[in-house]
Amino acid sequence: MRQKLDIADVEERTKIRAKYLRALENEEFGLLPGATFVKTFLRTYAEELGLDPHVLLEEYRASYEPRDEGEVAPLGPPAASRRGRERAPRYGGPRHGGGAPRGILFAVVVAAVLVFLLVLGLVSGGDDGGSQSASKTTTTERKEPRKKHKKKKPPPPSTVRLRIKPEIPTYACVDTGAGTAIVYQGILQQAQTFRGKRLRVNLGKSSARMVVNGKAVSVEPTPNPVGYEFTPTKTTPLPLGQRPCA
Repeated sequence: MRQKLDIADVEERTKIRAKYLRALENEEFGLLPGATFVKTFLRTYAEELGLDPHVLLEEYRASYEPRDEGEVAPLGPPAASRRGRERAPRYGGPRHGGGAPRGILFAVVVAAVLVFLLVLGLVSGGDDGGSQSASKTTTTERKEPRKKHKKKKPPPPSTVRLRIKPEIPTYACVDTGAGTAIVYQGILQQAQTFRGKRLRVNLGKSSARMVVNGKAVSVEPTPNPVGYEFTPTKTTPLPLGQRPCA
């Protein structure tokens, strides 16, 4: 209460189920599976609250754990302590001098090991909420950074798209290859676009801008006519004798 914590907070921190924490608070130790669980949970609970677990454990042993017949019982033990001693099994007898037979001793050791393993499972497992939280944490830790997918390069064009934009009226002659029919011949007053698998052009002035499949064609300024042959992947200057309409 001083730390402003409730059972749910402690349950999440210690991974001890709330019903066991309430049993510890109310000293209803009979609701826990056994004395080993009580000691383990007391120690974990005390350490979480910043208390000395040894004091609580010694008080529990003195008040609630069954004692051997030879020990002197504490004065005025709680009723719960007397009931615990009445229910606690006692081994051995006068015939064995108070010692446990080997078979019973072996069974006790095996039972203690099993109880210890069970305690570890309860303490580390927690309730469903704790399991889900741990599962989420594990899932988060295992997540790997997403791999960046490389953008696929677009396939190369299969046709030629030629756009001619004259700065001033310019003579132009366009065909689709040597020996083919003329596609256009005349004076270009404004931009015009031509398409084909192969195009050849003869321009009267180098000042006209040409763009092939979205890419500008670099033309060196010259007072003489210029000629080019275009394929989907290549641009080739044409000498005067190989230009269309020449």
